[in-house]
Amino acid sequence: MKKLISKIENGIINLPKYLKNNLNKFKDRLGDKGVRRFKHTSLAILLVAIMVSGNVVLAADDPLAVVNNLSNFIFGLIRAVGMIILGFSVVQIGLSIKSHDPSQRANGFLTLAGGVVITFAKEILNMITGG
Repeated sequence: MKKLISKIENGIINLPKYLKNNLNKFKDRLGDKGVRRFKHTSLAILLVAIMVSGNVVLAADDPLAVVNNLSNFIFGLIRAVGMIILGFSVVQIGLSIKSHDPSQRANGFLTLAGGVVITFAKEILNMITGG
């Protein structure tokens, strides 16, 4: 994490200004120990989500069942990414309300809308195709 932050501060990795400010605020508020706890907690949540994720692609006699299992697995991964984006957007909206930054608030709401679309992609596609 320190290497990443130093690369961002030195300009090796270019981030938008609002992300740099939020990263520095996050680092200042939590400190090194808090950042480590955040990383460990995030990793634990990710591992639990992977272990709990329902359908695993299993070999079956019917090739159609294998394709359906694979489809369900991929849409489960897409749903997980959508949930992560939703969580990030809620944090972004909260920070923008606290800092009274209208452009960051607009980005937060756009990210929220994108997260909802990604989270419910399977249902949206089923509704469009009628399946």
